[in-house]
Amino acid sequence: MTTASGVRERALLVQLRLSGRLEPEALEELRLLAVSAGAEVCGTILGSRQVPDAATFVGKGKAEEIRDAVAREHADLVLVNHDLSPAQERNLEKITCCRVLDRTGLILDIFAQRAHSAEGKLQVELAQLEHLSTRLVRGWTHLGRQKGGIGLRGPGETQLEVDRRLIRDRIKKLNERLEQVTVQRRSRRRARHKVPIPTVSLVGYTNAGKSSLFNRLTSATVYAADQLFATLDPTMRRIELPGKASVILGDTVGFIRRLPHDLVAAFKSTLEEVAEADVLLHVVDAASPDRLEQIRQVNNVLAEINALSIPQITVFNKIDVTGEAPRFERDAGGKILRVWVSARTGAGMDLLLLALADHFRLQRQHHRLILPPEAGRLRAALYDRFDVMRETALESGGWVLDLALEPAQFAWLRQQRDFRESFMISENESVLAPTGS
Repeated sequence: MTTASGVRERALLVQLRLSGRLEPEALEELRLLAVSAGAEVCGTILGSRQVPDAATFVGKGKAEEIRDAVAREHADLVLVNHDLSPAQERNLEKITCCRVLDRTGLILDIFAQRAHSAEGKLQVELAQLEHLSTRLVRGWTHLGRQKGGIGLRGPGETQLEVDRRLIRDRIKKLNERLEQVTVQRRSRRRARHKVPIPTVSLVGYTNAGKSSLFNRLTSATVYAADQLFATLDPTMRRIELPGKASVILGDTVGFIRRLPHDLVAAFKSTLEEVAEADVLLHVVDAASPDRLEQIRQVNNVLAEINALSIPQITVFNKIDVTGEAPRFERDAGGKILRVWVSARTGAGMDLLLLALADHFRLQRQHHRLILPPEAGRLRAALYDRFDVMRETALESGGWVLDLALEPAQFAWLRQQRDFRESFMISENESVLAPTGS
C-alpha cells in the first residue's frame, strides 16, 4: 500500500475483543498483513464488545476514538481486523474522515500485489470483484440520489445499476476463463498421472517457510520473503528420493486464519492441486508461539477443500531459530509422521527426503516381471526408474525381475500395450509378461 509517488501509507490498526476472547496473536498477524501490503503501522486501537455494533461494528464512542487517533497520527487509512458490512465500512469512513479497509479487503490487496501468472491475476480479480460488488455505493456518493424534486433526480442510482451489470458481466467472463484454466490444469494433471510419479504438495500457514523449503529441495528460485503471502502462483518440480524414487513437489498458496471464502472459491483450481496430491507436507513454523493454532487453521482450510483425509507429514521448519537438532518421529507402526528441519541452513533435508521415501516405500508391493531376451532396453529402463530387488537369469536368455512397486507404478505397467497379466498361484504374486512370450 503505497501512494503514486511511492510513499508508504500510514495505517492505524483496529481490533476488538468479542465475547471476552483475547487474541493478541491476531493483532500481530494484522500488523504483518499491513506490513506485507506495504503500509507503515502508525498506531493501534483496541477495544471490547459483547456483540458488534450494527452501524459501525466498533460502536460510536470507539469510532470517535479512532477519528481522534487518525488526526493525531496523520493516518492515511484504518485497517480493521474484522469483516465489515458495506454499511459499517461507509459509516466508519464518514466518522473518521479516513479510508477504512476490513480484513478481507486487506488480504485481497496483498493477493493483487503478489499475483504474477495469468491464472493468478484472473483468480484475484474475480475475488476482488465479488467483494467489490457489495460496496459499489461508496464510489458514487458524490452523485445525486433519487430524493425527489427538481434537480435532485441525479444519475447516482442509475450509474450504480450500470456498474453492477458491468461487474456481473466481468465476473461471468472471469468464471468462463477460469473454467478453461481449470480444464487445462486437469489435463496436465491427467498427463502427470499417466507417468507413475506421485505428487506431494507443500501446505501450511503463510510465512511458515514453504517456498524456502521448496527452493532448498528442488534448487529452484521461487520468490521467498519474510512476509505473509510472499508467493501465490503454484510451482511444480520433480525431485529424486532415496531408493530410485521420484515425486512431483508442488508449492502452493499459504493459508491463514479466516481465509476469505471468496479467495477459496477463486483459487479453486489452484487448491485442487492440493486435493489431488498423494501426500501433504504440512510445513509449520517451529519458532512461532502460535504454531498449534496455525496447524488447526490449516487443517480447517484443508477440510474446506476436501483434502483433510490425504496423508500428512508434519515438517517443523526454522529449527535454526529454535536451536533444535534435526530429527524425525515415527508412529507405533513405524511410519514417519514428523520431521524437524531448517530450510534456511539445509539441516534435516536428508531426513525429510528419507521420510518421503519411507512413506511411499511402505505402499510398495512385490511384483515379478518376466522379460524375454529382446527386452534389454526395457530391463535397463526398469533399473533406471524402479526399485529392482532381485534378478534371475532364465535359460532362454530372458530375465525374471522382482520389483517393489507403488500402486501407481504397477497400474502404469499394467496399462502398457505390450504386456499382459497372469498370476503365480504359489505366492499369489502378479506376473507381468510381454505379449506373445
